[in-house]
Amino acid sequence: MALVIASSPETFSSAHIALTAAVTGVLALAVAAWRLPGTAWPDMAAVAVLSAASVYLWRTSANMTQLNTDGLPGFSANDWAAPVLTYVFLSLYADVRPSAEPRRYAQTRALATLASLAVNVITI
Repeated sequence: MALVIASSPETFSSAHIALTAAVTGVLALAVAAWRLPGTAWPDMAAVAVLSAASVYLWRTSANMTQLNTDGLPGFSANDWAAPVLTYVFLSLYADVRPSAEPRRYAQTRALATLASLAVNVITI
């Protein structure tokens, strides 16, 4: 039996959060495919999965009215925090499995973080 969390105007449904995470993952994969060497498929997949997971885990665990309310017009605390977790996840991955091309991976991490911010602001 699946647990469905009802959403209110101040919170988001699990499906909405999952869609936001999926869009982030797809954009992160596109960035990784653009910046990383063609042979770096494991790294590309990791960037996509970790970016999507970071957004899903953050937005699900912090799906509270106080954090979803826009303090700055158009930007909530969650909009700012989800990309930070994306950056942390991708940094931890780089520390555990150093890339053959650190500069390109750093560019990928930066662009995936920006994509995470854009998706969180636009879709949620």
